[in-house]
Amino acid sequence: MSDLTTTTATGAAAGAGSADAAGIDSRLEGHRVELTGYCYRMLGSAFEAEDAVQDTLVRAWRNFDKFEGRSSLRSWLYRIATNVCLDMLNAGNKRARPVDLTGPTPLAQAALSPRPENVWLEPMPDGRVLPSVQDPAEAAVARESVRLAFVAALQHLPPKQRAVLILREVLAWKAAEVAELLGTSVASVNSALQRARATLTETEGRAGDVSDPLDEQQLKLLERYVKAFEGYDMAALTALLHEDAVMTMPPFDLWLRGAGDITGFMTSIGAACAGSKLVPVLANGSPGFAHYKPAEDGDGFVPWAVQVIDVQDGAITGMHCFLDVPRWFPLFELPDRLPADA
Repeated sequence: MSDLTTTTATGAAAGAGSADAAGIDSRLEGHRVELTGYCYRMLGSAFEAEDAVQDTLVRAWRNFDKFEGRSSLRSWLYRIATNVCLDMLNAGNKRARPVDLTGPTPLAQAALSPRPENVWLEPMPDGRVLPSVQDPAEAAVARESVRLAFVAALQHLPPKQRAVLILREVLAWKAAEVAELLGTSVASVNSALQRARATLTETEGRAGDVSDPLDEQQLKLLERYVKAFEGYDMAALTALLHEDAVMTMPPFDLWLRGAGDITGFMTSIGAACAGSKLVPVLANGSPGFAHYKPAEDGDGFVPWAVQVIDVQDGAITGMHCFLDVPRWFPLFELPDRLPADA
């Protein structure tokens, strides 16, 4: 596999009998993106999802000679991936957004208090979790199911309910297929799905309405957002924000609601971001930007945040700024500095 070590591959090949190792490698790798999407929805963490998929593919490689074809290779891989994720979730960790943990903080009381990395729901580049599909409706479901609000809502479900809902509602598996994968009954699967739907109805945040590709109105809105943010024009930015817009900044648990508090924060505690540059990225099925702020040495721009933007009804409803740039910028394959003339 592309990033398995030679030692692992060599040892695994011995367990694969006389099968064509290169052929097995190719067949397993062909499922990496969709498995990563599944594990990301289950775990809420980009890095844990990639670890889970790597573990899944290593297990599949080592046990390929035991795969008897009684189910499809895809189903077999999902069974392994589900077991890996359930094992990881047994540790009890539940990822969240700042808006899931506290109420909004008034600007006058704003303070930057970080929480540990394993608390937070993490962003994910679209290219790592959204496989290419021909059906526009299927593509829309896949994109919506990696939105931050939806993945955050999934974290409120018990692990097996989470798996049932993703397999049934997102991946469109039949109840009998899910029951076989989980080693349970169809009635149990249907009951778990009903409970999961009820919980999601209570907990899922406001959904966005981003088109794929972005429609003309949305493109113009984002162009105006970039111009306002890079120009640090708070009046222009206020005109783009929904009245209940929120701004979050993991790893800090502070979050702000409303244009007044958001722009007030940007011109006070966040004033060092004046003169920044935004580079478009695609994250969580949503528009986003790599935010570079002016370097203190005056030589160009340095990473500051990955922004995931929520859009609804022609306005910006969310600015989710993930500040742990040593983790996020390599994940999104972004440069570690922009030149002064960027």
